[in-house]
Amino acid sequence: MSIDSMARATDRPDEQLAETRYQYPGIPTTCDGAEAVVWVETQVCQGSGAYPITSSTTMGGGFNTAVANGRTNLWGDSLIFVEPESEHSAASFCEGFAVAGGRVTNFTSGQGLVLMKEVLYTISGKRLPVVFNIGARALTSHSLNVHAGHDDVMSVADCGWGILFARNAQEAGDLCLISRRAAEASQTPFMNVQDGFLTTHTVENVLLPEPEFMRQYIGSPAEKLVNLMDPDSPMMSGVVQNQDSYMKGKLAQRWYYDRVAPALQEAFDEFQRQTGRRYGFVDAYRCQDAEFILVGMGCYMETAQATVDYLREQGMKVGCLNIYCFRPFPVRQIVEALRNCRAFAVIERMDDPLSTTGNHLTREIKAAMCDALIGMGHGGKIERIPRIYHGAAGLGSRDVQPGDIIAIFENMRDEGSEFFCVGIQHPLALPVGDDPDLRPTAAFSMRGHSVGGFGSVTTNKVIATIAGEVFGKDVQAYPKYGSEKKGLPTTYYLTIADSHIQTHSELQYVDLAVLNDTNALFSGNPLKGLVDGGAVFMQSAYDNPQDVWNRIPPEHRRTMREKRLRVFYANMVQIAREVASVADLEMRMQGIVLLGAFLKLTPFAQHSGMSEDQVYAGVEKALRKYFGKRGEQVVQDNLRCVQRGYTELRELPQTLIQGGGNGHV
Repeated sequence: MSIDSMARATDRPDEQLAETRYQYPGIPTTCDGAEAVVWVETQVCQGSGAYPITSSTTMGGGFNTAVANGRTNLWGDSLIFVEPESEHSAASFCEGFAVAGGRVTNFTSGQGLVLMKEVLYTISGKRLPVVFNIGARALTSHSLNVHAGHDDVMSVADCGWGILFARNAQEAGDLCLISRRAAEASQTPFMNVQDGFLTTHTVENVLLPEPEFMRQYIGSPAEKLVNLMDPDSPMMSGVVQNQDSYMKGKLAQRWYYDRVAPALQEAFDEFQRQTGRRYGFVDAYRCQDAEFILVGMGCYMETAQATVDYLREQGMKVGCLNIYCFRPFPVRQIVEALRNCRAFAVIERMDDPLSTTGNHLTREIKAAMCDALIGMGHGGKIERIPRIYHGAAGLGSRDVQPGDIIAIFENMRDEGSEFFCVGIQHPLALPVGDDPDLRPTAAFSMRGHSVGGFGSVTTNKVIATIAGEVFGKDVQAYPKYGSEKKGLPTTYYLTIADSHIQTHSELQYVDLAVLNDTNALFSGNPLKGLVDGGAVFMQSAYDNPQDVWNRIPPEHRRTMREKRLRVFYANMVQIAREVASVADLEMRMQGIVLLGAFLKLTPFAQHSGMSEDQVYAGVEKALRKYFGKRGEQVVQDNLRCVQRGYTELRELPQTLIQGGGNGHV
């Protein structure tokens, strides 16, 4: 869809909002999963001990910032943040804090979570109802990867903690709160898990829980928690036990674990009653009459939901089963959802090849189905087990497209490979055919390219904030980080729509491509996926259109001509150099110039019905959100960059593009 046609497609009449019947529907905002968690934890907790590790660092940083700003929780307690020498020590701090009757949290990922494992056992064994927030990340095995994987969580799944998985930023914040209520009701610690970067760093529309609701829903720590170190009420904890006692104490713990599922269900029910947002142990989507069902955890299960709708339109009876709760494992709900299908496939963000029966989730589901077949366990009785397929998907944030999910359903339909992978070239990989565009109707998408960051990722967040909070749109802004130090490419994605954006994958169809660094023209194909009539905005040090055109490689000039692309340019480097009053921000302020170009190239400001002053007031508010801590001068510098990006934007004439001049590179 072109920039011009999009202007017509995004029109929609004013809607009369129905009065909600829920007392606490949430506070509308835009934020990423990390920010949603920090909002909750800084309101209900008293302290946090955390050691910074990607991708959970922004959660710990957010909590620490609240401490530095003198924030108190909902009951007036001053917040405490401690950063010890390792994740093991951070977990030990949380243990001590909870033993003394405090409400505490932690933020960790990957190797940090595994390093804690020794302490995780003692926390659950002492019945300490803490909540740890995990940015799930691939473990270092054959190489280092700091992106999404579930092998870190699976490595500690035997420690006696409840474990919930979120699919998006909204769920990350909500499940953090639900975890806390269930933990304290059952005296069992919980992990609140979201996919590293894919959720922790992806900006979306979120309804934040109201402070008054959280106050009621969680309750005062002074009234609910027990100080095990109180000398007036002595208690034995953490002692040595030999053969005569250890086993008795260990099995006695089952009394607590029998309370976890009922406590969690009560937390789900009360949360829905007050907010209208429904959660459960699982979410079965269009599974009732499905012949083939996809099962998994994490953000790609929203992509699966959009793909199910698409395949249903093609006449294929498919469904998807999202697992919200991994511990306690919801045997009954899973068996009930899968019992009548012909086949189901389980996908997981990990690979455990020496377990020949499958990865962790697959093994659990196989055991549940076998128990149900013979009438044992908690899954009821079934007459047959559907055919079971399983595969590895999304390891290290490897992209999972709708086409990959379609291939998984087709593999089941065709009775193909029992074990498979998707997203890479490998003998086990399923071939991908149809890969449809499943963005909402009339969605607008932008993809940006730079070598290093140049502030572009933050700019993408600012644009998402403005589109969501000023123009009232649904947004999704996702960064694919490279490395500024190593000169690796950073790519960022933004989609703006009139309804929730379910696909969590790299954009294959875009309306606007941004080249913060024109080296991207020589190191790949930044124009790939641009729709006919789309637009390009690029950095250029040249004023003369012919000079700009001459320095575009011939293959890209051909694409611009064939797709009738509109090509815009501005000297972002010069603008930032002239405006930045703080030297260390000069490079990063180059990206913010894009915001001015965005306002001029897209119809959102015009269609908002707002005056120019109102639009810029919204822009300034968003800039203050991200740069206010650097001082008023930095905010105003960024605003000037936006204004100059708007006024100094230039367009290559179509006569030049279509004229076919060869130019030179």
